[in-house]
Amino acid sequence: MPRSQRPRGRGRRKADTPDPVDVHVGMRVRERRIELGISQEKLAAELGLTFQQIQKYERAANRISASRLYHLAKVLNVKPPYFFEGVQGRGGRLGLAEPPAETFASDLMRRPEATELIRAFWSIGNPGLRQTLLKLAQDLAAGGKLQ
Repeated sequence: MPRSQRPRGRGRRKADTPDPVDVHVGMRVRERRIELGISQEKLAAELGLTFQQIQKYERAANRISASRLYHLAKVLNVKPPYFFEGVQGRGGRLGLAEPPAETFASDLMRRPEATELIRAFWSIGNPGLRQTLLKLAQDLAAGGKLQ
């Protein structure tokens, strides 16, 4: 295995930035939590943690241990591999196609409006109305030409 592909030792990387895999796992935790409409506070209570710890996991400020990831999977009703889906990057190297550490701050899902929009969308009980709203949003994004 080439030196650049070998796992590093304990602790943070040289630039003190989160490992791309940790960032990806944190993003997957956040995506699933939002998808289920669970607040950070509720998820934290289910795991016996503080909501600040959930924030740190989602931002990859703290790494998630294997046992904690197992419990997260149970609470979020997914299998543990869910958190790693999409981690293989170009050329089979470990990591992501884009450098998430640099782009994480501009991630659209971190914006409060995105979270509110997703919650509102999924609170619409009628699937037909959800599809109508989705089509409207797509039309508006395509230049505002309603069909």
